[in-house]
Amino acid sequence: MSRDDARADGGVAESAHDDHAFPPKASVKRWFVTTNHKDVGLLYLVTSLLFLVFGGVLALLMRLHLWVPRPPGAGPLSQLAYNQAVSIHGLVMVFWFLSPFAFGFANYVVPLQIGAKDLAFPRLNALSYWLYLGSGLLLGVSFLQGGSFAGGWTMYAPLNLPTFTPSVGGSSAVLALLLFVASVTIGSVNFLTTIHRMRAEGLTLRRLPLFTWTILLTVWMMLFAFAALLAALMILSADRLLGTTYFAAEAANGSLLWTHLFWFFGHPEVYIVFFPALGVMAETFQTFTGRRIVGRKWFIAAMVLVALQSFIVWMHHMFLTSINLQIKTLFMATTIGISLPFDLMVFALIYTMVKGRIRFKTPFLFSFGGLLLFIIGGITGVFLGAVVLDYEFRGTYWVVAHFHYVMVGGVTALVGGLYYWYPKITGRMYDEFLGKLHFAVYFVGFNLLYFPMFVAWETPRRVFEYEASLTPWHQLATIGAVVFGASFLIMFYNMVVSAYAGRPAGDNPWEYSSTAEWAVASPPPLENFPGLPSYGDGSLRFLGGAEDASASADGGTGVTDGGVGATAGAHDDDDHVSHASIWPFAVSVAVFLVFFGLAGYQSGSFPTGPMGTVYAAATGVGLVGTLAALVGMASERFHGPSGPFGESWPFDGVDNMKTGVWIFLASDVVLFGAFIGAYVFLRFSTGWTGWEPIPENITPGLINTYLLLTSSFAVVLALEAAERESRWGVFASLVTTLVLGIGFLGNKAIEWNHLFHEGIWLSSNVRASTFFLTTGLHAVHVITGLVIVLYMIPRAWNGAYLGDSEPVEHFGLYWHFVDIVWLFLFPLFYIL
Repeated sequence: MSRDDARADGGVAESAHDDHAFPPKASVKRWFVTTNHKDVGLLYLVTSLLFLVFGGVLALLMRLHLWVPRPPGAGPLSQLAYNQAVSIHGLVMVFWFLSPFAFGFANYVVPLQIGAKDLAFPRLNALSYWLYLGSGLLLGVSFLQGGSFAGGWTMYAPLNLPTFTPSVGGSSAVLALLLFVASVTIGSVNFLTTIHRMRAEGLTLRRLPLFTWTILLTVWMMLFAFAALLAALMILSADRLLGTTYFAAEAANGSLLWTHLFWFFGHPEVYIVFFPALGVMAETFQTFTGRRIVGRKWFIAAMVLVALQSFIVWMHHMFLTSINLQIKTLFMATTIGISLPFDLMVFALIYTMVKGRIRFKTPFLFSFGGLLLFIIGGITGVFLGAVVLDYEFRGTYWVVAHFHYVMVGGVTALVGGLYYWYPKITGRMYDEFLGKLHFAVYFVGFNLLYFPMFVAWETPRRVFEYEASLTPWHQLATIGAVVFGASFLIMFYNMVVSAYAGRPAGDNPWEYSSTAEWAVASPPPLENFPGLPSYGDGSLRFLGGAEDASASADGGTGVTDGGVGATAGAHDDDDHVSHASIWPFAVSVAVFLVFFGLAGYQSGSFPTGPMGTVYAAATGVGLVGTLAALVGMASERFHGPSGPFGESWPFDGVDNMKTGVWIFLASDVVLFGAFIGAYVFLRFSTGWTGWEPIPENITPGLINTYLLLTSSFAVVLALEAAERESRWGVFASLVTTLVLGIGFLGNKAIEWNHLFHEGIWLSSNVRASTFFLTTGLHAVHVITGLVIVLYMIPRAWNGAYLGDSEPVEHFGLYWHFVDIVWLFLFPLFYIL
């Protein structure tokens, strides 16, 4: 067997460092236990494509229903079924397909591009995938629980409340999205730690490949944007399951509050989806024009500017609300302003083509097609950024067409990425003729589907009745939907057949590709590189190997000859990276049971009857299983890549775990900020001075403040004792923290019980809802901290932290944050 054939069949020895117990790729077990970034990337890619099929089938059902204008009750779908199809199609495509598809590439490619063996936290990477899959399965299950969510993918209040979507399935869909956000948060922390801490020597941020740059900016946006969405979904879940009244009691204020929270997430989400596609465009344009991106540093600066600006444009989705004209004008200016950096990026891509020699391979065709579609989407979006025009176009098919030209334009480039990295992933080439045929059918079908919507723009969104004069345009769009869907059948056939029968690709099938993933075998070995990667002299070398593996860091041209350029040698570091753990899968199964059970908890209780028993049992078993699986995961001997082996700015001197904790706490700041912001918004909108605090007596809150501050001091003493290697000191300080934390919770329980017996509870009014839910969220954080302390105390008794105080320090960061949050909550809810 030739070297290339062996690679294509997965027959290359995966790593000299690999554990002999790690199952081969042909084994089903491998895919349940793997933590390797390339395997997880493949799981993301395959799963996201399955969700594409799911969402696509829903879209075809909608288009079939829209073949002619229909009165309610006529046609293949009932009114409720149509609303469910519209809502779940949007949710699936935006959340379960677009971002996970991009992050399949990110998982596979980013560690290779930055010279890392794996992501910083491999088990968290696997956990992020399994939670993503579990969330998607929960969304699918919702159809079997009396019908899924039918209030639109934006879930506007009050349509998101049980009054309008009363089924258990509606709650399952909300909880599925909440679980998806948890997956995203874990993944964001992991990627940020990896890119900032695990780069090869000489690979500064300025020299990062453009695809990695787009992922870096994407995950920073995800970290903060999804935290706001998490807050909104937690509040919504409380309204549906516990009976709080955020979005119900004050209808106008509640609706506006949801809109603020959702679109503070929603507009950065547009760039979260599009940035990875932009990175694919940049990589493929460089490769297939044979030259570096024109104005590369300005291209990067423009992306950074867009990422920052994305958080100050959300109100252009709210031009039809009661917000005053001055604020609307300000956000119209920020909306138009964010288009300017995109102009720079588009012109950079165009000039790169003009100055290069284009090779019209399939990846380039899809990237170029994605650019064209995005330009149309961007221009039509400028119309919606103007207040006056938005009054005319809002709620019509103009928005639908614009949105799909932007979002599916990004999908187009990502499909180009699938063709681009397919040889690296499989070791074999796809069929070029079928690839180009796919592009032709795809591009024609796309424009047949979506461009008629601009012409038929007067059709109202999410409604299947429209003017009869618009029927030909809708029928043309439906034909386009069938053609567009058929194009993916060509792609699936090409991908599957080529994986087994395609010609061997070699290490680098592209003449001018220049990033590090093309300097290793196809598919890459388990630990990626034959030595320790270094860009110390400007080109990629493997220390411990031979000479330059001819690839540059930032997309230079003509620097690679398709060979590895370095012999397989041992890593200079002695860091043996583990690749298998069953615990991420076990945790996700248990968490799935918890969320499945909680969906049946409606308005403060489980329903009577067999299903109520099933939901209650699932919740209980899931909670116990989650705790047990987390303990098993924490106790497992697992070695992730330590790093750094080179550049780690701006986290020089900060270890991976501490970096991850700081990044997670940054997202938690936004989470609590959204809860506090919701309280402040509702209080201002109902009259600040007329909003009396729920606890009339501030004494319990004052006592809890002293308890938490004292517990923080106890954690400081534990850290000091660990550094002095005092076993008794560490043990006693952690026990003191535990006792004080339990005292806090006990005092809080007494206070809540007193209020309950006075007739004040979650559902009493919006004032009570904000008090109980916000302080309850804080209490959950306290409970989480105490569970960690309970795990640490017996280990401290056995001397685990003597001479190794880092775990105590990491816990201290979390505990001090929880205490600081209380210092904000106490005056807000007890004094002001």
